[in-house]
Amino acid sequence: MAGNKLLDWEGAVNWLLDQPDQAELARAAYFDQPTSVPARRYHGSAEFAELRRYLPKQPGRALDLGAGNGILSFALAVDGWQVTAVEPDPSALIGAGAIRALAKDTGTAIDVVEAFGEAIPLEAANYDLVIARQVLHHANDLGQFCREMARLARPGGLVITLRDHVISSPKQLPAFLAKHPLHHLYGGENAFEAGQYRDALTGAGLRISKELGSFASVINYDPMRPDQVRAAIADRVGSKLSFLGPPLRAGLSLLPLQAIGAVATLLDKRPGRLVSFICEKEVRDAG
Repeated sequence: MAGNKLLDWEGAVNWLLDQPDQAELARAAYFDQPTSVPARRYHGSAEFAELRRYLPKQPGRALDLGAGNGILSFALAVDGWQVTAVEPDPSALIGAGAIRALAKDTGTAIDVVEAFGEAIPLEAANYDLVIARQVLHHANDLGQFCREMARLARPGGLVITLRDHVISSPKQLPAFLAKHPLHHLYGGENAFEAGQYRDALTGAGLRISKELGSFASVINYDPMRPDQVRAAIADRVGSKLSFLGPPLRAGLSLLPLQAIGAVATLLDKRPGRLVSFICEKEVRDAG
C-alpha cells in the first residue's frame, strides 16, 4: 500500500490473500479462492450446522443482506431455500460479481441485487427469512438497517443477525479498531454496544427470541476447535476468578462447553467480541 492511502475492501482482501503468513486468517474468513471452495466449506461448517437449528424445517424465501462473496447465500440455496442476495459492492472477489460467478460455477440459483441495507428496492413482507452475517456492525444507520430488515420479512418471519462486533462502551472502539487485521488498510470496521443492537432490532418491530453471546454458541466462535474454545474460556474465566486457584481454573478446560459458555460470555468484555440475534417479526392485529 503506497503511503497512507486507504484501500477499498476488495484491495484489503487482495492484500490479505497475498500474504503467505495470513493464509489461515484468509481461510477462516472464507476468502480463499476460488469462491466455490470456501462456499462448500461454509455449508459444511459447525456454524451453519448450528444455524440450521433455528431455521424452519421447510425452506422458503430467504434474503441474505450484505451477502459479501455469497457463502451464506450458497449454503441456504443448497439446503433448498429460494435465495436473494443483497450486496452493494460489485466486486468480482468479495461482492455481487463473486456471488454471480459462484452461482454460475456451482449451478446454484441465487438472485443478486446490488443495494445498501438501508434502502433495498424489494417488495415488503415477502421473505420467510431475512439474514445478515457479519453485516450489522457496518451499518451507516443501524436503526434504518433494522427497519429495512423488518419491512422485508413477512409477519411471523425470522430475522437473524450473525457474528456482529460488540463493545462495552465507546471507549473500547479504538482498541478494537487497532487490533483488527484489516481496518488499518481500508478503515471500514466498526462495532456497537449490545444495547444499541437490541434497541435497533426491537425498535424496528422485531422480537428478540434468542441472544447468543460470544462463547454461548459455535455460531460465534467457529472455526475455533472445541479444545481451543475450552482453553480460551478457561483463561478468560480464570483471569476473572483468580481466587479459584490454578487446579480449579485448569479444570474448567475439561468441562463441556455448554456448561461454562454462558458464564464465560458474561465475563467476556473483550472489545470486538461477537454476538448473534434470532428475531421474529411481530404479527400485528388488523384492528
